[in-house]
Amino acid sequence: MLWPGLTHWVAAVFLFRVASAQYSSDQCSWRGSGLTHESHSRDVEQVYLRCSQGSLEWLYPTGALIVNLRPNTEPSSGASPGLHACIKPQTDSRGSHLYLERAGQLRLLMSEKEQSQGRVQCFSLTEGALFIEAVGQQDISRRITIVQYELVASHGPGAHLYPHLNTGTDDQVLMAVCTSDFAGRGSIRGVDTPSSSDHSSVAVTLSHLFHQKSGVFSWDGARGKGWSGRLNTPLQCRLQPGEEGEFLFTGAVRFGEAWLGCSQHYRHFLKLYRTALETGSNPCHMDMNTD
Repeated sequence: MLWPGLTHWVAAVFLFRVASAQYSSDQCSWRGSGLTHESHSRDVEQVYLRCSQGSLEWLYPTGALIVNLRPNTEPSSGASPGLHACIKPQTDSRGSHLYLERAGQLRLLMSEKEQSQGRVQCFSLTEGALFIEAVGQQDISRRITIVQYELVASHGPGAHLYPHLNTGTDDQVLMAVCTSDFAGRGSIRGVDTPSSSDHSSVAVTLSHLFHQKSGVFSWDGARGKGWSGRLNTPLQCRLQPGEEGEFLFTGAVRFGEAWLGCSQHYRHFLKLYRTALETGSNPCHMDMNTD
């Protein structure tokens, strides 16, 4: 679907009317200003980023940007079908709408107003490039668009962001313990679901921490509670506080927050792990406290 009012942008893309505005950029992040081509308010500028994570900061937006996201190991000829991009605007991001563009078709990801919610939006790289359109304003002096991005695989440490892609097979469960940003066993203390939210905040206590990154869990041994932390999880996981038994918690740290995949009872995982040990198919060896 071609969104009304955006025909001139699509024409600009196909005619390769790309602005030569000056900006500062490395392979991971980009920072530029619309003031450098304010007189060409319909210019479309190409931005290329080649890292697994980074940011974009567009001061005084005018015209539009096409942001091409690829990992630095990806051939320039195309995108990996299993790779996704997740973007998160800062809550004070202003001055633009965010779209997904492919072959002249534009799909709205977030309006300028929606960016103030600071929510994460994900899409497959095969779906197109990020298209950022400046919103027409009389005074652009206070308009700055700031967006963080991360590239994740549809399976593995980032699969929690794509619950519809995560089939939860035995092999994936075993691999998650090895490759996730954090893994542990424990219980659920509380679940908080804000209104109009697509995820819940889960407070957990661990009896055993296998590994972690970024200090997701903190030690509270003085009170006899062990490791504790707070995780985000999709609503469809339907976790409830006080459920009997311990759970396996695995997930990823995205944009500084810990995200939890749908958890299963630890006893079920332990059965899988013991079987994998017997057959030699376990992807890694860890102290699972299998006694």
